[in-house]
Amino acid sequence: MAGAVLSALALTVTGCAGTQGTSRDTPQGTARAAANAAAADRVEPLANPSEPQLPVTVRSSDGMEVTVEAAERIVPLSGSLSEIVFTLGLGDRVVARDITATFTQAEELPVVTRNHDVSAESVLSLRPDLVLAETTTGPEEAIGQIRDAGIPVLVIGPAKDLGDVGPRIQAVADALGVPAAGKELTKRSEDRIAAVRKEIPERTEQPRVAFLYLRGSASVYLIGGRDSGATSLLEAAGAVDAGADSGLSKDFTAITTEALAQAAPDAILVMTKGLESVGGIDGMVGIPGVAQTPAGMERRVVSVEDGVLLNYGPRTDQVLKSIVAQLYADGSGDTP
Repeated sequence: MAGAVLSALALTVTGCAGTQGTSRDTPQGTARAAANAAAADRVEPLANPSEPQLPVTVRSSDGMEVTVEAAERIVPLSGSLSEIVFTLGLGDRVVARDITATFTQAEELPVVTRNHDVSAESVLSLRPDLVLAETTTGPEEAIGQIRDAGIPVLVIGPAKDLGDVGPRIQAVADALGVPAAGKELTKRSEDRIAAVRKEIPERTEQPRVAFLYLRGSASVYLIGGRDSGATSLLEAAGAVDAGADSGLSKDFTAITTEALAQAAPDAILVMTKGLESVGGIDGMVGIPGVAQTPAGMERRVVSVEDGVLLNYGPRTDQVLKSIVAQLYADGSGDTP
């Protein structure tokens, strides 16, 4: 559910501006922006990519058997799936991208989908031999039209937490006929995540972090709960998901002064463009209730690029590293 909500709301962010007073206005913000850029700009392909061994038959997450006979023209319908294909070393076979594929190697590809606004005609015009989709990709009619045209469509299970990194990589690798590369990339990703976790500073108390989904241009102000997708990342960073811990069981709930007071976050996690959309930290603390939280009073914000934060893919170690670096910027590991 969280993926569906974020994908739908993300359509409002294209061209989002309003950077006045952003987190880049402080020394911590400058370091944060640099860390975000490093995490968001590029993917790192495997050093020795494998040549696909096809045909293969794999099971789609929607229960269908999918036979892939060729993988010369691949269309991933999400930024997360594009990231996996490129990191497996097969990016030269990708012929289009979803608007959420923001990394450098994909930026010259034509944008033909917006995840929840897939145009079957645009996809079919590219003559793909394989389409990769998420369980949240839609509308269903468009996916049906692509399949009816004889194009294999593999639906990949959702990205919800750190445990999904390996299975998602392997599912894509198996469909592309490079299962060994999938195992290699999974191990690399999991090893790097483990290495980041080992470097988390010792602390006397876990910081409480609330994940806020902000889209000022659309007047969307939400606080994440247990199903937001951020809980696993925050826990891996040695923090407590303040929204989930305060009893918010849904993916997102409208921000209220009461909800923020109950969550009582020491820091706030946001997507970079979401923070910009409300006018940076100055604008964020103007949201009712934020200024009264420990995070608002300390202006303690952790921001990560929209296109990578909740992907749970090959760059998750970089996301986690950025969160840890910002959260423990004072080097102590203790909450303010």
